[in-house]
Amino acid sequence: MLYYLFTYLNELDIPGAGVFQYITFRAAFALIASLIISMIIGKKIIQRLQLLQVGEIVRDLGLEGQVQKQGTPTMGGLIILAAILIPTLLFAKLDNIYIILMIVSTIMLGAIGFIDDYIKVFKKNKEGLAGRFKVLGQIAVGIVVGTVLYFNQDVVVKQKIYNENAPAHVSYEIQNDVEKQLVENYKWEEVKSTVTTIPFVKNNEFNYSKLTSWMGDYAGVAGGILFILIVVVIITAVSNGANMTDGLDGLATGTSAIIGVTLAVFAYVSGNTVFADYLNIMYIPNSGELVIYIAAFVGACVGFLWYNSYPAQVFMGDTGSLALGGIIAVFSFAVRKELLIPLLCGIFLVENLSVMIQVGYFKYTKKRFGEGKRVFLMAPLHHHFQKKNMHEAKIVSRFWIVGIMLALLTFVTLKIR
Repeated sequence: MLYYLFTYLNELDIPGAGVFQYITFRAAFALIASLIISMIIGKKIIQRLQLLQVGEIVRDLGLEGQVQKQGTPTMGGLIILAAILIPTLLFAKLDNIYIILMIVSTIMLGAIGFIDDYIKVFKKNKEGLAGRFKVLGQIAVGIVVGTVLYFNQDVVVKQKIYNENAPAHVSYEIQNDVEKQLVENYKWEEVKSTVTTIPFVKNNEFNYSKLTSWMGDYAGVAGGILFILIVVVIITAVSNGANMTDGLDGLATGTSAIIGVTLAVFAYVSGNTVFADYLNIMYIPNSGELVIYIAAFVGACVGFLWYNSYPAQVFMGDTGSLALGGIIAVFSFAVRKELLIPLLCGIFLVENLSVMIQVGYFKYTKKRFGEGKRVFLMAPLHHHFQKKNMHEAKIVSRFWIVGIMLALLTFVTLKIR
């Protein structure tokens, strides 16, 4: 909203109004605003949740410090959602298709988690929203996202078409006019494509359409269906992975903030002609605006940590965890980095896999030997380390360190291919 106000003021030649045209400036203010909102609104929401006696219902799993968490306010994900949406509405271009998609996705994902928490807390049903309905909600989000990204005409990439008669390319260190040289060497051509980024591979790109090219006349339709299915699967997986990770104070929040910073860099370079050319990555028009959204996302996570770090004063509940994972997945598709998710979101992946391995191995051994056996002391993985008497704060810190290492490896994929 403020973007349009300052654009109007800039047209009236009001001094300083033009600064709102810069993505970096608006992203910085979105980050600051989200931090302030999460801290100020957070305190008031926590007090309100305490008055409503919206406390966490803790199952006794025999873990150290678990009993003390009984009654801690939950549904704190409302703080995160407010701290993301308000700065985005204030500082982003609201007619940008990517911003619209992120706002709609955030509201839908937050609603799924809120309904789940509401049933648990107010209806006193420990199971919450039935799993099938939760998955159906995530599938609905995936269908919306996949359909928009595949069919909307504003979702395009630009490819370089080199001019045969252009002068030899001049290195960035010795040229005086970068933009002029780019125009002389090649032109950008907008293409409606399902191309995405694939790590550690030559040219660093993969087109989903290749998977259905053998179907002839039906390749286009099949390609669209396949792409939407991939979107649904990845959004559901990452959303549930974040939900699994949210078992220790600050673990899911801090991990999401680290991932958010990484995605902010990818969004910025993908939406900037010069950086996209220098790094030899695909240029995605208008995707730079996503930096404002992800800056608010990072600020919301860090601000929430003020209350969620050990010992937590509030838990995010499914309202926050399902939304965080889903947002990361949707954003990754928007900047065409979804195939980097297994690396970037390695913490979520391992937490998810630990549960699948534990359940699968237990069922297999019980069927074959009559007695179920376990691979881990307890799943998800963070509980395994708790069972080994490692302090909760140390587990969280070490997971964050691993998350930072994975983020750095993800950055490396920009150049190593």
